[in-house]
Amino acid sequence: MADHLEASVTLPSDPASVSAARAYVVSTLAEWGLPTDTDVSDTVRLIISELATNAVQHTFGQSPTFTVDVVLDRDEQLRIGVTDSHPRFPRRLPAAVQQDNGRGLVIIRWLTAECGGRLRIRPTREGGKTVSIELPWAVPVRPVTTAGQQEP
Repeated sequence: MADHLEASVTLPSDPASVSAARAYVVSTLAEWGLPTDTDVSDTVRLIISELATNAVQHTFGQSPTFTVDVVLDRDEQLRIGVTDSHPRFPRRLPAAVQQDNGRGLVIIRWLTAECGGRLRIRPTREGGKTVSIELPWAVPVRPVTTAGQQEP
């Protein structure tokens, strides 16, 4: 595989874009060798869902779009970031038992740490922010048969 792979998509800040972001990331990672039926793929699917949902719900219409960037460096580190143009950084909300939302960042942080990665939040030069995760890239190796097909 190449030393550096990148993919990016910009989507409207609309609830329908959450599933589009999830499908984009999962299909990109599948092209890069991550099978869609692994625990890692399921974890990434949930993380990107939370990141995209946050970009849609918490920008209060001040970010008409958000961008999803996926980067793989030297088959070692995967970075997935969601950038929006809203200046306010996410913050941890007190989680009341009856509260239906406000736990997304906690979920992202916990899942990322469980995979040996980390969560980062950085301002952009344009006044927005990027919320990203960095995970070690560990694609399970599947033996290739003589016909060139990968074994399950």
